[in-house]
Amino acid sequence: MPLIDHLSVGVADIDRARVFYDSVLAALGTGCLAADDEFAAYGQIRPEFLLLLPYDGGAPTGGNGTHIAFSAESKDAVDSFHAAALENGGTCEGAPGGRDFYPMPDAYTAYVRDSFGNKLEVIFNGFSTQEAPEGNT
Repeated sequence: MPLIDHLSVGVADIDRARVFYDSVLAALGTGCLAADDEFAAYGQIRPEFLLLLPYDGGAPTGGNGTHIAFSAESKDAVDSFHAAALENGGTCEGAPGGRDFYPMPDAYTAYVRDSFGNKLEVIFNGFSTQEAPEGNT
């Protein structure tokens, strides 16, 4: 069973957010599975990532030190995600490339923020591609 059932970010406008997320997640082969005026759910076979209007009706905010990392199948997918983000109102928080401080020497990643302030990472050869240490299952 996966550790994470799903992740969500707060947005102020589902339709505006979908323009951004439909594009960047298409670069990773993922689409919107369901949506209405209050949410949009993305995944390949089940909802894994959701856009939500804040429950309390307040403004959405991005957490300081918080980000969501999406897995990419290639460096090209990282580049495409980053480009799509910038073309659809996102801002660059770290151009595509390697990161010397990462524990995975072959990781290739990029960081962006959506127009609501949520920080996103897209990574090829990240933690999800590493084998578990012996004794861990």
